[in-house]
Amino acid sequence: MSKVILVTGAGRGLGTDIAREALAAGHQVVATGRRPEEVEKSLGGPQVDLLVTKLDVTNPDDAEGAALAAVDRFGRIDVLINNAGNLFTGYFEEISPAQMRRQFETNLFGPMNVTRAVLPIMRRQRAGHVITITSTAGLVGMEFTSAYAASKFAEEGWMESLRYDVEPYGIHTTIVEPGYFRTELLVDGSTNWPELSIDDYAPRTAPRIEGMKSLNGKQPGDPAKLARALLTIADQEKPLQRFVAGTDAIDAAEAKAKELLAQAEASRELGDSLAHDDTTV
Repeated sequence: MSKVILVTGAGRGLGTDIAREALAAGHQVVATGRRPEEVEKSLGGPQVDLLVTKLDVTNPDDAEGAALAAVDRFGRIDVLINNAGNLFTGYFEEISPAQMRRQFETNLFGPMNVTRAVLPIMRRQRAGHVITITSTAGLVGMEFTSAYAASKFAEEGWMESLRYDVEPYGIHTTIVEPGYFRTELLVDGSTNWPELSIDDYAPRTAPRIEGMKSLNGKQPGDPAKLARALLTIADQEKPLQRFVAGTDAIDAAEAKAKELLAQAEASRELGDSLAHDDTTV
C-alpha cells in the first residue's frame, strides 16, 4: 500500500537511497535537506509523487514547515524516517565543548525537533510510524567515538521511551542500528575531526583519522539494500521495534548482550544486597 514517507537528510548518502527506493516502490515521498535544490537533483528532478522541502533538523521552524508542507501536498504523513546526522569523532578530551554540543544538536535534538512536528499529525490520524536511524555506536561504545556514541546512546533511550508514549495512538516506533554501510557519513562535511590537540593523544589521533578516511567507500554494507529493508519494515503490520542492520551490527549486539548478562551476574551478590536494610539498633 502506498504511504506518505518523510525522509530527513535526503540530499545524499543513505537518505537519497531511502527516498529513491521509496519512489520506485510507489510511495509518496517528502524528501528534505538543508539544500533543497541538491535534494531534487540527487533524485532526478521533479516528480509527481515527490515533494522536496528545506529542512535543517536543528531548526524547529524548519521542522514545522516541512510537516505542514507534507500535509498540504499529500494530506497526511504515514512514516517519518529520521536519517539526518553527522559524526564528531576524536578522543573525549580533544573534542571541544562546542563540538560536543553540535553533535547533540544534530543527532539528538534534530530528530526530536522533526518528530515533535510530525507527531500531532500522526496522533490525529491515529496511525503512523517513526523510524529513527541510530548506529551500532548507540549500543556499543568504541575508541575515538565518545561524542558520536553519547548522542546515539541518548537517541536510543529517547526512542525506547517514546514507544510507550505514542503506542496508545496507533503510532509505531523502530530503532535502526546499522553497522558499517557505504553511506557518506565519513566524507568531509559529515565527519568532523577534533578541534583540540593534546600531546598524550597525538600518537593515536593521527592514525585513527587516517584509518577512518581510508575506510570511506569500503564499508561492507550496501545502503540501497538497507533502504529497501527499511521500506519492508514500514510495511509490516507489527513493525520491528529494533532493527539491527548488518552482520557486523548483529555480531556487536550479541557480544554486548552477553557482556551485559555477564556483568549483571557478576553484580548479583553486591547488587541484591542493596535491597535489604541490615541496620540494627
